[in-house]
Amino acid sequence: MKKILLPTDFSDNSWNAIKYALQLLKDEDCSFTILHTYTPIIYQVEFVLIGPAQNGLGDAIRDVAEGKMKALLDRIDTEFPNSKHQFEGHCIFSTLITEIKELTEKKQFDYVIMGTKGATGAKEVLFGSNTVQVFKHVKCPILAIPDDFEFERPLEILFPSDYEVTFTESHIKPLLDIAKAYNSRINVMHVSFGYELTDTQKKNRDLLEIYFGSVAHLFHDMRHENLTDAIDEFQLKARVNLLVMLNNKHSFFENLFFKSTLNQIGFHLNIPFLVIPSQL
Repeated sequence: MKKILLPTDFSDNSWNAIKYALQLLKDEDCSFTILHTYTPIIYQVEFVLIGPAQNGLGDAIRDVAEGKMKALLDRIDTEFPNSKHQFEGHCIFSTLITEIKELTEKKQFDYVIMGTKGATGAKEVLFGSNTVQVFKHVKCPILAIPDDFEFERPLEILFPSDYEVTFTESHIKPLLDIAKAYNSRINVMHVSFGYELTDTQKKNRDLLEIYFGSVAHLFHDMRHENLTDAIDEFQLKARVNLLVMLNNKHSFFENLFFKSTLNQIGFHLNIPFLVIPSQL
């Protein structure tokens, strides 16, 4: 049974991510944990010192959250009935990143599936700050679903790699599970900046060839000066339904997401994005 964590702020964006998860995994036995975290707007030192239980504010906020959670679970049961799926809802007085980290360490989820923006997501920002922080700090595969993305079968998967990682089964399994379930083709894309592959890169590429032996796959070598443009171009040529990247230190992923401001991220991602941490 797969274990899935679904964070929600009860926004349309998070409902869209939940819908995607339920459709992607409709044929799998799954246990879904739906997580909502809340902190009062007047979250201040005095409030923390007094404690939410003593001034009653925490109770009121919790009651509202639990009401919304029940409505969400009822909606799932009505719109996506599935005997293979089990659900539990958690409303917790905490911050989102803290709680996701604790839960993923405790429960060993297969995926965290979440929207790319929250209720206040600005149109010009590709990923909300919460999503980027989850990419950065949570040691679990994260599947981020763009706003308004309608589910489509992930038949063509794009997997850019610089071949700088010695791949392991744990790196590849989250990707392979989806590819096998949908008979997908994995397109491994290496962007060359004019240099030949090193011996280490060649070995890592050969490792991928072995791991992907049981599914349809192609290797693409693209000469380009810019990774995000290369991804954009490939998406235009092939009908890519899912982008997958390994989040390893000192990689193009780190440069892309953690060393630039959010609104400088160059490519316009309109498909689901699976981020697999290099250390699980």
